[in-house]
Amino acid sequence: MTEWIGAAEAAERLGIKQASLYAYVSRGVLSRRRDTDGRASLFDAEEVALLARHGRPRRGTPGAELVIESELTEITSTTQRYRGHDATSLALRRTFQEVAMLLWTGALPGPDVFSRTVADAGDSETDRRSRWSATPAALAAGRAAQAALPPGTLPLERIQVIVPALAVTDPFRLHLDRPAVVAAGMSLIAGMTDALPLAGAADPAGDDIAARLTARLCPAPASADLIRVVSAALVLVADHELAASTLAARVAASMRADPYAVVSTGLGAMTGALHGGAALGAENMLGAAESPADAPRVVGDVLRRGEKLPGFGHFVYRDGDPRANLLLRLIAELAPGSERLAVASAVTAEARRRALPNPNIEFALAVLVGVAGMIRGAGEAMFAIGRTAGWLAHAMEEYERNIPIRPRCVYTGPVAVTEPVGQI
Repeated sequence: MTEWIGAAEAAERLGIKQASLYAYVSRGVLSRRRDTDGRASLFDAEEVALLARHGRPRRGTPGAELVIESELTEITSTTQRYRGHDATSLALRRTFQEVAMLLWTGALPGPDVFSRTVADAGDSETDRRSRWSATPAALAAGRAAQAALPPGTLPLERIQVIVPALAVTDPFRLHLDRPAVVAAGMSLIAGMTDALPLAGAADPAGDDIAARLTARLCPAPASADLIRVVSAALVLVADHELAASTLAARVAASMRADPYAVVSTGLGAMTGALHGGAALGAENMLGAAESPADAPRVVGDVLRRGEKLPGFGHFVYRDGDPRANLLLRLIAELAPGSERLAVASAVTAEARRRALPNPNIEFALAVLVGVAGMIRGAGEAMFAIGRTAGWLAHAMEEYERNIPIRPRCVYTGPVAVTEPVGQI
């Protein structure tokens, strides 16, 4: 039996004003009926609950909040979990590929699944990367597309060109069942990585994405310890619930966009200075300090321009970003005597002295770039490669849900304007 509730209760359950409730009615988002006296409006409680779960705009928070059910990532004020597994624990114990498979399939693979090397494979690139590899045609297209860009082009800008080039070589990209998307995801992440130009070091053998990405971001030969830190960084940024780029990716997937288009959509949204692009801003800020003594000047320069300190503060983690805390700890263990780490610590101390927010994951990525001597923009590239796993996991949920995400706008402009009738 249908439960009918009044306008005040319906508005309260949706977290909106009654005026917005009637705007929903006028636009067909919500239906209503009159009570027996014909005076009051009544609303179907089940319909209100459905709207609250799948498309409820809320007042009282910056921007609009869209509520979507997902089995992927749970965020609390102190941690995040991927399908119930603590992300910081995964970053310490599992590879990026293993965590990607957890997000995509719901299960962690065995720890030796991605450990093949040239020793137990053939000599060809396809043989030694049989699990996480792009086809030769895809790699040729991706490498040619990014090679046409001017010198000095940032890695993220190269990746934005590589993804559509990979797409045109995949005739099965519109097969949207989960196994097909998982296979496409492995090939796509491999192609995004391997199509980037090497930064100077030799291309490593084996399936490990972190090692292959490090060789494209770090001009010096990478140690096993550095590769482990890069892998941890990729795991920590793999997903973060409905961040702006993930919401954009989910909307694209809900319209049956293919996995490559979903990733391109996510890449476009993450370039903003308030999202993954903050890593580049933090890199630039840290690069402006030659020594720890420059920290007060560098922080002061940013604040005098009326800007927020890039890589500091987070909407969820008021008491500190656990992802940043872990990654900064790993960097300190990797290079405890690094001058660039000392600069980062001085900037953090100066921010704390000025009662500014705590550092977030984008700041930690920027610190890793400086300490490891990576090329400019490497933090954004790590964010993009890692978050691709999350974008595709959310896309798989949307493909299976098969309901377009169609938020409605609450119109707040002028009422209908009647144009004067002109002379005939």
